[in-house]
Amino acid sequence: MERKCVIALPLIFLMVGCATKQYPQTPMISTEEARLLDCKQIQQEIVKTKSIEMEIERTGDFDGKTVLGVLGDLGIGNGIAKGDARKKVAARLTQLDALKTAKQCPVF
Repeated sequence: MERKCVIALPLIFLMVGCATKQYPQTPMISTEEARLLDCKQIQQEIVKTKSIEMEIERTGDFDGKTVLGVLGDLGIGNGIAKGDARKKVAARLTQLDALKTAKQCPVF
């Protein structure tokens, strides 16, 4: 029994340490959404997505959760979570820009 606890306890701490920060996530633009959005709504979505991009950077600032992440898994979990969030927001911005071009929206 003690042996199981000795093995289980470090594993629990490793799982708890992973990605202590919660980064905002952005979904991809669905086909239906792309069809329904007009130019004004596309511009609004671009503004919202850029706001989420800034929130990701603010969430990544050094704080107590950063310290916990470093202690738990050397900060790898937080780094992976931030990288994934950045990729998703960049992909959404790329989709919105392509949609804006496809619908021949004026530059605001």
